[in-house]
Amino acid sequence: MKYFLSFLLLTVLIGCKDPAPKKGSYIPQQATIGYPGYEAISLFGDTLYSKEPSEELIVRYNQKKEAYEKNPDNIDNIIWYGRFTAYKGNYREAINIYTKGIEKYPNEPRLYRHRGHRYITIREFEKATVDLTRAASLIDGKENMVEEDGMPNAQNIPVSTLHGNIYYHLGLAYYLQQEMEASLKAYKKCLETSSNPDNVVSATHWIYMIYNRLGRPEAGKNYLRNIKVDMNVIENTAYYRACLFYKGELELNEIQDKNTDDAPSDSALKYALGNWLYYTSEKLKAEIVLKEIVAQDDWASFGHIAAESDLAKLY
Repeated sequence: MKYFLSFLLLTVLIGCKDPAPKKGSYIPQQATIGYPGYEAISLFGDTLYSKEPSEELIVRYNQKKEAYEKNPDNIDNIIWYGRFTAYKGNYREAINIYTKGIEKYPNEPRLYRHRGHRYITIREFEKATVDLTRAASLIDGKENMVEEDGMPNAQNIPVSTLHGNIYYHLGLAYYLQQEMEASLKAYKKCLETSSNPDNVVSATHWIYMIYNRLGRPEAGKNYLRNIKVDMNVIENTAYYRACLFYKGELELNEIQDKNTDDAPSDSALKYALGNWLYYTSEKLKAEIVLKEIVAQDDWASFGHIAAESDLAKLY
């Protein structure tokens, strides 16, 4: 992210042409069995295609598919088959799997949680809000549980919970529709679900951004008290570094994590900085950052989708 230093000094890029979105090239098999071929349509009207999955992922997907086909009524088989179908890039097919599961188990919050997540991926935010609101109602008064990772982190330690993920994605669905008050309420609920450092930094990041977007920066700063310089954050390092930047513990040129080349994390951090520029009255510079994000091909990442939403609705 070399240009983050330069754009604070120069604005010559403002006159550049908009970068063309990269749509990918992998057309999944379901294109031949009733699906349109593309997985989503961006908020600018571009068709979006998934990348070809790795051989390792295909092996794991086939294992989940085989388990599902042997026992399609088992709720865990349904969920894992849907999750790995989505990991493979077949988001619409995953939604269909969850929908069939909901027909069998209409009161299972995990099915609404995962289908809502994938409605966000394909830019159907209102449907995501309905599903995730339903999931939230179904967990009301029930004990929380750790949610096992489908793609484990480097330490193989799950860091999220069912309740936390429901409220996190509900907050995101509202945010992407520019419904900031509703989003803020959901992220506050998310923060309450777990004291795990990864949950604290991710929820605090969104709460801080939303308060600033609402013109209430002091309220946002109040939540940064939860952020410490020695937190054991395993997965959400992009959000952690962004929070340290908001708090003044890191300078702008220090926030890039040079130990990762993970595209979603990169987009998350870039979005945090673009958003910071937006609510600190540097809207033209913010636009440059947002356009760079949507020019990348990680279109399923939350940072990418948020950048799309802002460009489409704020600019």
